[in-house]
Amino acid sequence: MPLFDSDFLTKLEYLSLISRRVFRGSLLAQKRTMQRGGGVEFSDHREYTPGDDFRYLDWNIYARHGDLLLKRFQEEEDLHVYLFLDCSRSMGVGTPPKFDLARQVTAALAYIALADLDRVSVVGYADQILECFPLTRGKARILSLLKFLEQQTLQGTDTDLARTANGFVHRIQRRGLAVIVSDLFDPLGFERGLDVLRHRGYEPHIVQIFDPQEADPKLLGDIELLDVENNSLRKVTINERNLRAYQRIFADFQQAIRKYCRTYGIGCTQAENRVTFDELVLRMMREAGQVS
Repeated sequence: MPLFDSDFLTKLEYLSLISRRVFRGSLLAQKRTMQRGGGVEFSDHREYTPGDDFRYLDWNIYARHGDLLLKRFQEEEDLHVYLFLDCSRSMGVGTPPKFDLARQVTAALAYIALADLDRVSVVGYADQILECFPLTRGKARILSLLKFLEQQTLQGTDTDLARTANGFVHRIQRRGLAVIVSDLFDPLGFERGLDVLRHRGYEPHIVQIFDPQEADPKLLGDIELLDVENNSLRKVTINERNLRAYQRIFADFQQAIRKYCRTYGIGCTQAENRVTFDELVLRMMREAGQVS
């Protein structure tokens, strides 16, 4: 089954319409900032100085008080949305693979932002930045973006979000929303990379995808385990006690993600790879805007 078929594109447009209806813009536009400029929303006044445009004089105040004051307005900045797609080999686990859902969710969030005239970039990463789709704007760019996502492959060694984030934040670019679509299986800790993004003025949002067998593996006895990211093998004996200990560790890991996000006011959506991309995005909308 194709990753992005005609039905997929139809669902993208539906999600975009729902997003605009709920947020009077897009799901991601909540993060858009305001700056003073030549927009249409009044902000405040300042005194007139020679050379200022007479069109912005507040003639009502001048008629009442004789004061020459200029109106100042607010305008919306374009929201810059950076979508971080985890391309590490652990994303290939599951049926369907976590990587397929991750790419579909990335495409859906990109389309929602592009439809609202925000600027979007996709950053493929594993142990470092692998490949980028440069900042772009407008729905007409979605086909090029889908082609880019289709061409992404699983690669790299152990996931390293901190190294990725450090390479990313040193680029010359405007700060914005940084959406991490990943299983967050980072040996050195997912927190390090998120800390880098936060401290450099980006607004992280987490979309964590996992396979149910990662939470509750049906394994007992003598087993040889393969680390799919670094190809290391380990022979282990798994009994009921080991299995319960692993289940607690995984549950604690999931809880640690939620706790970190609550502590720093970061959006967090956790989902099994068995959900569809549109179900997952609608869940994000419910969490953000209480969509029924």
